[in-house]
Amino acid sequence: MPLALLALAVGAFGIGTTEFVMMGLLPNVADDLHISIPTAGHLVSAYALGVVIGAPLLAAVTAKLPRRRVLVGLMALFVVGNAVSAAAPDYHWLMAARFLSGLPHGAFFGVGAVVATGLVGPERKARSVSLMFLGLTVANVVGVPVATLMGQQLGWRATFLAVSAIGLAAIAALALLVPADHGHGENAGLRGELRALGSLPVWLALGTTVAGFGALFAAYSYVTPMLTDSAGFAEASVTLLLALFGVGATAGNLLGGRLADHSLRGTLFGGLGALVLVLLLFPVLMRAEWSAAVGVALLGMAAFTTGSPLQLMVMEKAAAAPSLASSANQAAFNLANAGGAWIGGLALAAGFGVTSPAVAGAGLAVFGIGVAAVAYAVDRGRAAGPGGSGRLVAEHVPSVPADATRP
Repeated sequence: MPLALLALAVGAFGIGTTEFVMMGLLPNVADDLHISIPTAGHLVSAYALGVVIGAPLLAAVTAKLPRRRVLVGLMALFVVGNAVSAAAPDYHWLMAARFLSGLPHGAFFGVGAVVATGLVGPERKARSVSLMFLGLTVANVVGVPVATLMGQQLGWRATFLAVSAIGLAAIAALALLVPADHGHGENAGLRGELRALGSLPVWLALGTTVAGFGALFAAYSYVTPMLTDSAGFAEASVTLLLALFGVGATAGNLLGGRLADHSLRGTLFGGLGALVLVLLLFPVLMRAEWSAAVGVALLGMAAFTTGSPLQLMVMEKAAAAPSLASSANQAAFNLANAGGAWIGGLALAAGFGVTSPAVAGAGLAVFGIGVAAVAYAVDRGRAAGPGGSGRLVAEHVPSVPADATRP
Protein backbone atom coordinates (compact mmCIF):
# COMPACT_ATOMS: atom_id res chain seq x y z
CA MET A 1 0.00 0.00 0.00
CA PRO A 2 1.27 3.54 -0.75
CA LEU A 3 2.91 5.44 2.11
CA ALA A 4 0.48 8.29 1.47
CA LEU A 5 -2.17 6.16 3.20
CA LEU A 6 -0.01 6.32 6.35
CA ALA A 7 -0.15 10.12 6.21
CA LEU A 8 -3.94 10.00 5.94
CA ALA A 9 -4.09 7.55 8.84
CA VAL A 10 -1.98 9.88 11.03
CA GLY A 11 -4.43 12.69 10.37
CA ALA A 12 -7.35 10.38 11.10
CA PHE A 13 -5.70 9.34 14.36
CA GLY A 14 -5.45 12.94 15.53
CA ILE A 15 -9.03 13.70 14.51
CA GLY A 16 -10.37 10.58 16.19
CA THR A 17 -8.50 11.38 19.38
CA THR A 18 -9.78 14.95 19.70
CA GLU A 19 -13.34 13.91 18.78
CA PHE A 20 -13.74 11.33 21.54
CA VAL A 21 -11.35 12.48 24.27
CA MET A 22 -13.70 15.22 25.46
CA MET A 23 -16.05 12.56 26.88
CA GLY A 24 -13.35 11.42 29.27
CA LEU A 25 -12.25 14.95 30.17
CA LEU A 26 -15.68 16.44 30.94
CA PRO A 27 -15.26 16.32 34.75
CA ASN A 28 -11.81 17.95 34.52
CA VAL A 29 -13.00 20.69 32.17
CA ALA A 30 -16.12 21.33 34.24
CA ASP A 31 -14.13 21.66 37.44
CA ASP A 32 -11.48 23.93 35.92
CA LEU A 33 -13.96 26.26 34.21
CA HIS A 34 -16.46 26.20 37.10
CA ILE A 35 -19.35 24.84 35.07
CA SER A 36 -21.63 21.83 35.48
CA ILE A 37 -20.92 18.54 33.70
CA PRO A 38 -24.14 18.84 31.62
CA THR A 39 -23.00 22.29 30.50
CA ALA A 40 -19.57 20.90 29.67
CA GLY A 41 -21.33 18.23 27.62
CA HIS A 42 -22.35 20.94 25.17
CA LEU A 43 -18.70 21.01 24.10
CA VAL A 44 -19.24 17.57 22.56
CA SER A 45 -22.25 18.91 20.66
CA ALA A 46 -20.27 21.95 19.48
CA TYR A 47 -17.68 19.69 17.86
CA ALA A 48 -20.37 17.58 16.19
CA LEU A 49 -22.08 20.72 14.89
CA GLY A 50 -18.78 21.84 13.40
CA VAL A 51 -18.48 18.51 11.59
CA VAL A 52 -22.00 18.66 10.17
CA ILE A 53 -21.59 22.25 8.92
CA GLY A 54 -17.97 22.03 7.84
CA ALA A 55 -18.08 18.72 5.96
CA PRO A 56 -20.16 19.74 2.92
CA LEU A 57 -19.25 23.44 3.09
CA LEU A 58 -15.45 23.06 3.05
CA ALA A 59 -15.59 20.21 0.52
CA ALA A 60 -17.67 22.35 -1.85
CA VAL A 61 -15.57 25.52 -1.64
CA THR A 62 -12.29 23.61 -2.09
CA ALA A 63 -13.50 21.27 -4.85
CA LYS A 64 -11.38 22.90 -7.57
CA LEU A 65 -8.19 23.12 -5.49
CA PRO A 66 -5.38 20.53 -5.56
CA ARG A 67 -6.31 17.84 -3.06
CA ARG A 68 -2.96 17.65 -1.28
CA ARG A 69 -3.16 21.38 -0.60
CA VAL A 70 -6.73 20.95 0.65
CA LEU A 71 -5.72 18.16 3.06
CA VAL A 72 -2.82 20.19 4.45
CA GLY A 73 -5.06 23.23 4.85
CA LEU A 74 -7.75 21.24 6.63
CA MET A 75 -5.21 19.77 9.02
CA ALA A 76 -3.80 23.26 9.66
CA LEU A 77 -7.30 24.40 10.65
CA PHE A 78 -7.49 21.36 12.92
CA VAL A 79 -4.22 22.35 14.61
CA VAL A 80 -5.43 25.92 15.13
CA GLY A 81 -8.70 24.72 16.65
CA ASN A 82 -6.98 22.45 19.15
CA ALA A 83 -4.34 25.06 20.03
CA VAL A 84 -7.08 27.59 20.74
CA SER A 85 -8.83 24.93 22.84
CA ALA A 86 -5.70 24.53 24.93
CA ALA A 87 -5.43 28.29 25.48
CA ALA A 88 -9.16 29.00 25.92
CA PRO A 89 -9.60 31.39 28.88
CA ASP A 90 -13.23 30.46 29.54
CA TYR A 91 -16.11 28.20 28.55
CA HIS A 92 -17.31 30.35 25.66
CA TRP A 93 -13.88 30.44 24.05
CA LEU A 94 -13.58 26.68 24.45
CA MET A 95 -17.01 26.21 22.90
CA ALA A 96 -15.96 28.25 19.86
CA ALA A 97 -12.65 26.40 19.64
CA ARG A 98 -14.35 23.00 19.70
CA PHE A 99 -16.66 24.11 16.90
CA LEU A 100 -13.61 25.27 14.93
CA SER A 101 -11.85 21.94 15.56
CA GLY A 102 -14.84 20.06 14.15
CA LEU A 103 -15.09 22.05 10.92
CA PRO A 104 -12.29 20.22 9.01
CA HIS A 105 -13.22 16.74 10.30
CA GLY A 106 -15.70 15.64 7.65
CA ALA A 107 -13.99 17.33 4.71
CA PHE A 108 -10.65 15.70 5.67
CA PHE A 109 -12.14 12.22 5.63
CA GLY A 110 -14.18 13.01 2.53
CA VAL A 111 -11.31 14.35 0.45
CA GLY A 112 -8.96 11.80 2.02
CA ALA A 113 -11.19 8.94 0.85
CA VAL A 114 -11.05 10.25 -2.73
CA VAL A 115 -7.27 10.56 -2.53
CA ALA A 116 -6.95 7.08 -0.98
CA THR A 117 -8.96 5.40 -3.74
CA GLY A 118 -6.97 7.27 -6.38
CA LEU A 119 -3.69 5.85 -5.07
CA VAL A 120 -4.52 2.20 -5.74
CA GLY A 121 -6.03 -0.01 -8.40
CA PRO A 122 -9.78 -0.64 -8.61
CA GLU A 123 -9.44 -3.99 -6.84
CA ARG A 124 -8.06 -2.37 -3.66
CA LYS A 125 -10.14 0.79 -3.27
CA ALA A 126 -12.14 -0.39 -0.25
CA ARG A 127 -8.99 -1.52 1.53
CA SER A 128 -7.36 1.85 0.90
CA VAL A 129 -10.30 3.61 2.57
CA SER A 130 -10.23 1.16 5.48
CA LEU A 131 -6.52 1.87 6.01
CA MET A 132 -7.23 5.58 6.26
CA PHE A 133 -10.05 4.88 8.75
CA LEU A 134 -7.61 2.66 10.66
CA GLY A 135 -6.25 5.83 12.24
CA LEU A 136 -9.74 6.62 13.56
CA THR A 137 -10.31 3.18 15.08
CA VAL A 138 -6.80 2.97 16.57
CA ALA A 139 -7.48 6.34 18.19
CA ASN A 140 -10.22 4.64 20.22
CA VAL A 141 -7.82 1.90 21.33
CA VAL A 142 -4.71 3.99 22.08
CA GLY A 143 -5.18 7.71 21.46
CA VAL A 144 -8.26 8.37 23.59
CA PRO A 145 -7.16 6.40 26.70
CA VAL A 146 -3.65 7.91 26.62
CA ALA A 147 -4.96 11.42 25.98
CA THR A 148 -7.52 11.05 28.76
CA LEU A 149 -4.85 9.89 31.19
CA MET A 150 -2.63 12.81 30.15
CA GLY A 151 -5.48 15.23 30.77
CA GLN A 152 -6.16 13.76 34.20
CA GLN A 153 -2.50 13.92 35.21
CA LEU A 154 -1.28 17.10 33.49
CA GLY A 155 -4.51 19.00 32.96
CA TRP A 156 -6.94 18.95 30.06
CA ARG A 157 -5.09 21.75 28.25
CA ALA A 158 -2.06 19.48 27.87
CA THR A 159 -4.23 17.01 25.98
CA PHE A 160 -5.20 19.52 23.33
CA LEU A 161 -1.59 20.67 22.97
CA ALA A 162 -0.59 17.06 22.36
CA VAL A 163 -3.35 16.66 19.77
CA SER A 164 -2.09 19.83 18.06
CA ALA A 165 1.36 18.21 17.87
CA ILE A 166 -0.19 15.15 16.21
CA GLY A 167 -1.80 17.50 13.71
CA LEU A 168 1.57 19.08 12.92
CA ALA A 169 3.05 15.62 12.35
CA ALA A 170 0.15 14.84 10.01
CA ILE A 171 0.78 18.05 8.04
CA ALA A 172 4.41 17.06 7.54
CA ALA A 173 3.45 13.53 6.50
CA LEU A 174 0.81 14.77 4.05
CA ALA A 175 3.19 17.26 2.48
CA LEU A 176 5.92 14.63 2.08
CA LEU A 177 3.98 11.49 1.19
CA VAL A 178 0.83 12.47 -0.71
CA PRO A 179 1.69 12.79 -4.41
CA ALA A 180 1.67 16.24 -5.94
CA ASP A 181 -1.57 17.00 -7.76
CA HIS A 182 -1.63 17.33 -11.51
CA GLY A 183 -4.40 19.84 -12.10
CA HIS A 184 -7.23 20.15 -9.66
CA GLY A 185 -9.97 18.16 -8.08
CA GLU A 186 -13.37 17.69 -9.66
CA ASN A 187 -14.16 20.23 -12.34
CA ALA A 188 -17.92 20.22 -11.76
CA GLY A 189 -17.90 23.52 -9.89
CA LEU A 190 -20.15 24.32 -6.96
CA ARG A 191 -23.34 24.03 -9.01
CA GLY A 192 -22.27 20.66 -10.39
CA GLU A 193 -21.27 19.48 -6.93
CA LEU A 194 -24.70 20.29 -5.53
CA ARG A 195 -26.44 18.73 -8.53
CA ALA A 196 -24.50 15.47 -8.02
CA LEU A 197 -25.33 15.51 -4.31
CA GLY A 198 -29.04 15.97 -5.03
CA SER A 199 -29.70 12.65 -6.78
CA LEU A 200 -31.92 10.00 -5.19
CA PRO A 201 -29.21 7.26 -5.09
CA VAL A 202 -26.89 9.59 -3.15
CA TRP A 203 -29.58 10.37 -0.59
CA LEU A 204 -30.43 6.68 -0.22
CA ALA A 205 -26.76 5.94 0.42
CA LEU A 206 -26.57 8.74 2.99
CA GLY A 207 -29.79 7.47 4.59
CA THR A 208 -28.24 4.03 4.95
CA THR A 209 -25.30 5.61 6.78
CA VAL A 210 -27.55 7.53 9.17
CA ALA A 211 -29.67 4.46 9.98
CA GLY A 212 -26.76 1.99 10.17
CA PHE A 213 -24.52 4.04 12.40
CA GLY A 214 -27.49 5.45 14.29
CA ALA A 215 -28.04 1.83 15.36
CA LEU A 216 -24.51 1.72 16.74
CA PHE A 217 -24.78 4.96 18.69
CA ALA A 218 -28.21 4.09 20.09
CA ALA A 219 -26.45 1.34 22.06
CA TYR A 220 -22.91 2.70 22.41
CA SER A 221 -24.05 6.00 23.92
CA TYR A 222 -25.44 4.06 26.91
CA VAL A 223 -22.96 1.20 27.05
CA THR A 224 -21.46 2.37 30.36
CA PRO A 225 -24.66 1.92 32.40
CA MET A 226 -25.20 -1.41 30.64
CA LEU A 227 -21.77 -2.58 31.73
CA THR A 228 -22.09 -1.36 35.32
CA ASP A 229 -25.78 -1.84 36.11
CA SER A 230 -26.46 -5.00 34.10
CA ALA A 231 -23.15 -6.83 33.66
CA GLY A 232 -21.83 -5.80 37.09
CA PHE A 233 -18.52 -4.22 36.13
CA ALA A 234 -16.93 -1.61 38.37
CA GLU A 235 -16.77 1.88 36.85
CA ALA A 236 -12.97 1.71 36.87
CA SER A 237 -13.13 -1.18 34.36
CA VAL A 238 -15.19 0.68 31.76
CA THR A 239 -12.21 2.38 30.10
CA LEU A 240 -10.59 -0.98 29.37
CA LEU A 241 -13.85 -2.35 28.02
CA LEU A 242 -14.24 0.64 25.71
CA ALA A 243 -10.76 -0.13 24.42
CA LEU A 244 -12.14 -3.59 23.54
CA PHE A 245 -14.75 -1.81 21.46
CA GLY A 246 -11.91 -0.05 19.64
CA VAL A 247 -10.17 -3.37 19.02
CA GLY A 248 -13.37 -4.78 17.55
CA ALA A 249 -13.89 -1.65 15.44
CA THR A 250 -10.33 -1.90 14.10
CA ALA A 251 -10.81 -5.56 13.15
CA GLY A 252 -14.19 -4.83 11.56
CA ASN A 253 -12.80 -1.88 9.61
CA LEU A 254 -10.00 -3.99 8.10
CA LEU A 255 -12.33 -6.92 7.42
CA GLY A 256 -14.93 -4.69 5.79
CA GLY A 257 -12.34 -3.10 3.52
CA ARG A 258 -11.07 -6.48 2.35
CA LEU A 259 -14.54 -7.97 1.81
CA ALA A 260 -15.92 -4.87 0.07
CA ASP A 261 -13.26 -5.14 -2.60
CA HIS A 262 -14.92 -8.42 -3.57
CA SER A 263 -18.57 -7.46 -3.00
CA LEU A 264 -19.48 -3.96 -1.92
CA ARG A 265 -23.20 -4.60 -1.63
CA GLY A 266 -22.79 -8.03 -0.03
CA THR A 267 -20.46 -6.64 2.64
CA LEU A 268 -22.88 -3.83 3.41
CA PHE A 269 -25.88 -6.15 3.83
CA GLY A 270 -23.80 -8.68 5.76
CA GLY A 271 -22.44 -6.04 8.13
CA LEU A 272 -25.85 -4.55 8.82
CA GLY A 273 -27.31 -8.02 9.38
CA ALA A 274 -24.53 -8.86 11.84
CA LEU A 275 -25.20 -5.56 13.64
CA VAL A 276 -28.89 -6.44 14.02
CA LEU A 277 -27.97 -9.82 15.50
CA VAL A 278 -25.41 -8.42 17.96
CA LEU A 279 -27.77 -5.69 19.17
CA LEU A 280 -30.64 -8.15 19.66
CA LEU A 281 -28.32 -10.37 21.70
CA PHE A 282 -27.12 -7.47 23.87
CA PRO A 283 -29.71 -7.96 26.67
CA VAL A 284 -28.47 -11.57 27.01
CA LEU A 285 -24.77 -10.73 26.62
CA MET A 286 -24.98 -8.09 29.36
CA ARG A 287 -25.97 -10.67 32.00
CA ALA A 288 -22.38 -11.72 32.72
CA GLU A 289 -19.02 -9.96 32.67
CA TRP A 290 -17.30 -12.27 30.17
CA SER A 291 -20.16 -12.20 27.65
CA ALA A 292 -20.53 -8.42 28.05
CA ALA A 293 -16.87 -7.97 27.14
CA VAL A 294 -17.36 -10.16 24.07
CA GLY A 295 -20.51 -8.21 23.17
CA VAL A 296 -18.74 -4.85 23.27
CA ALA A 297 -16.00 -6.11 20.94
CA LEU A 298 -18.57 -7.66 18.57
CA LEU A 299 -20.53 -4.41 18.50
CA GLY A 300 -17.49 -2.48 17.29
CA MET A 301 -16.62 -5.18 14.76
CA ALA A 302 -20.10 -5.48 13.25
CA ALA A 303 -20.67 -1.73 12.99
CA PHE A 304 -17.32 -0.82 11.45
CA THR A 305 -17.47 -3.62 8.90
CA THR A 306 -19.92 -1.34 7.10
CA GLY A 307 -17.74 1.81 7.27
CA SER A 308 -15.75 1.40 4.05
CA PRO A 309 -18.68 0.05 1.99
CA LEU A 310 -20.87 2.98 3.04
CA GLN A 311 -18.15 5.50 2.16
CA LEU A 312 -17.51 3.96 -1.24
CA MET A 313 -21.20 3.59 -2.08
CA VAL A 314 -21.78 7.31 -1.51
CA MET A 315 -18.76 8.18 -3.64
CA GLU A 316 -19.99 5.89 -6.42
CA LYS A 317 -23.42 7.50 -6.53
CA ALA A 318 -21.85 10.94 -7.01
CA ALA A 319 -18.92 9.94 -9.22
CA ALA A 320 -18.84 13.41 -10.84
CA ALA A 321 -18.25 15.07 -7.45
CA PRO A 322 -17.02 12.40 -5.00
CA SER A 323 -15.33 14.79 -2.53
CA LEU A 324 -18.55 16.60 -1.63
CA ALA A 325 -20.59 13.39 -1.38
CA SER A 326 -17.86 11.67 0.61
CA SER A 327 -17.69 14.61 3.00
CA ALA A 328 -21.47 14.69 3.29
CA ASN A 329 -21.27 11.07 4.39
CA GLN A 330 -19.10 12.17 7.32
CA ALA A 331 -21.80 14.63 8.29
CA ALA A 332 -24.24 11.72 8.09
CA PHE A 333 -22.08 9.76 10.55
CA ASN A 334 -22.36 12.61 13.04
CA LEU A 335 -26.10 12.94 12.51
CA ALA A 336 -26.26 9.23 13.24
CA ASN A 337 -24.37 9.88 16.47
CA ALA A 338 -26.89 12.45 17.65
CA GLY A 339 -30.00 10.70 16.33
CA GLY A 340 -29.01 7.28 17.60
CA ALA A 341 -28.27 8.60 21.09
CA TRP A 342 -31.67 10.36 21.12
CA ILE A 343 -33.56 7.21 20.11
CA GLY A 344 -31.69 5.10 22.65
CA GLY A 345 -32.52 7.69 25.29
CA LEU A 346 -36.21 7.44 24.41
CA ALA A 347 -36.12 3.71 25.10
CA LEU A 348 -34.52 4.33 28.49
CA ALA A 349 -36.95 7.12 29.39
CA ALA A 350 -39.88 4.85 28.54
CA GLY A 351 -38.72 2.46 31.26
CA PHE A 352 -37.84 -0.51 29.05
CA GLY A 353 -34.64 -1.28 30.95
CA VAL A 354 -30.97 -0.44 30.82
CA THR A 355 -30.28 -2.64 27.75
CA SER A 356 -33.30 -1.36 25.80
CA PRO A 357 -31.23 1.14 23.74
CA ALA A 358 -29.54 -1.85 22.07
CA VAL A 359 -32.91 -3.26 21.00
CA ALA A 360 -33.90 0.18 19.70
CA GLY A 361 -30.61 0.20 17.80
CA ALA A 362 -31.47 -3.15 16.24
CA GLY A 363 -34.65 -1.57 14.91
CA LEU A 364 -32.61 1.23 13.35
CA ALA A 365 -30.27 -1.30 11.74
CA VAL A 366 -33.26 -3.14 10.26
CA PHE A 367 -34.45 0.20 8.87
CA GLY A 368 -30.96 0.70 7.41
CA ILE A 369 -31.22 -2.66 5.64
CA GLY A 370 -34.55 -1.52 4.25
CA VAL A 371 -33.06 1.73 2.91
CA ALA A 372 -30.15 -0.23 1.37
CA ALA A 373 -32.66 -2.61 -0.23
CA VAL A 374 -34.54 0.32 -1.76
CA ALA A 375 -31.23 1.64 -3.11
CA TYR A 376 -30.55 -1.78 -4.59
CA ALA A 377 -33.99 -1.83 -6.23
CA VAL A 378 -33.40 1.65 -7.69
CA ASP A 379 -30.09 0.44 -9.14
CA ARG A 380 -31.80 -2.59 -10.68
CA GLY A 381 -34.48 -0.38 -12.19
CA ARG A 382 -31.95 2.01 -13.69
CA ALA A 383 -29.82 -0.83 -15.02
CA ALA A 384 -32.85 -2.48 -16.66
CA GLY A 385 -34.29 0.79 -17.99
CA PRO A 386 -33.74 2.43 -21.39
CA GLY A 387 -30.04 2.67 -22.08
CA GLY A 388 -29.20 0.55 -19.06
CA SER A 389 -26.53 -2.09 -19.36
CA GLY A 390 -28.47 -4.62 -17.33
CA ARG A 391 -25.61 -4.76 -14.82
CA LEU A 392 -25.60 -3.35 -11.32
CA VAL A 393 -22.75 -0.91 -10.95
CA ALA A 394 -23.13 -1.03 -7.18
CA GLU A 395 -21.96 -4.66 -7.15
CA HIS A 396 -18.51 -3.43 -8.06
CA VAL A 397 -16.11 -1.12 -6.34
CA PRO A 398 -16.68 2.41 -7.63
CA SER A 399 -14.40 4.01 -10.09
CA VAL A 400 -13.47 7.43 -8.80
CA PRO A 401 -11.49 9.99 -10.82
CA ALA A 402 -7.90 9.62 -9.73
CA ASP A 403 -5.88 11.81 -12.06
CA ALA A 404 -5.53 14.52 -9.44
CA THR A 405 -3.92 12.19 -6.93
CA ARG A 406 -1.45 10.24 -9.02
CA PRO A 407 2.13 11.43 -9.29
